[in-house]
Amino acid sequence: MAGYCDLAPDHPFHGPYHDREYGFPIDGDNALFERLILEINQAGLSWLTVLKKRDAFKVAFDDFSIARVAAYGDSERQRLLNDAGIIRNRLKIDATIHNAKVIQTLQNEHGSFKAWLDNNHPLTLDGWVRLFKRTFRFTGPEIVNEFLMSTGYLPGAHSDDCPIQTHVLATCPPWATIRGNT
Repeated sequence: MAGYCDLAPDHPFHGPYHDREYGFPIDGDNALFERLILEINQAGLSWLTVLKKRDAFKVAFDDFSIARVAAYGDSERQRLLNDAGIIRNRLKIDATIHNAKVIQTLQNEHGSFKAWLDNNHPLTLDGWVRLFKRTFRFTGPEIVNEFLMSTGYLPGAHSDDCPIQTHVLATCPPWATIRGNT
């Protein structure tokens, strides 16, 4: 079975994501929130479906503003459930709003969502899954693994022979720094 590094090059959606985002560390909390929400929405669907709907998600969720999404009420929830441009799954929409509120709490307690991630790093995947399940909604092992790989907290986003791996390593992702791999 071919891996993402084999399938993504030259693909109109997978290619740019693979080459410029996947596995690279993210500093901004709203960008981390976006990645978490996209991973949650991918559950049960293809990543291509999510990438194709990414712009619609960005509009629907106010540019992934944690503060705005955390303030959503019933009217915004209904608007999202009626938005054909996004994945209209009540559990995923409710998790997004809930998780925005959780991230606000983490920001208050740790200074930022990223600081919370950094403070808990390094953990094994099992440790991360337990932490995410205690902290967030709709975050099972696959979602947690992909979120952490895609943001540089866990290895595995790229194969060692993928040319993008060199670029990822040059950014000193947390997984590589802890292991002394950079």
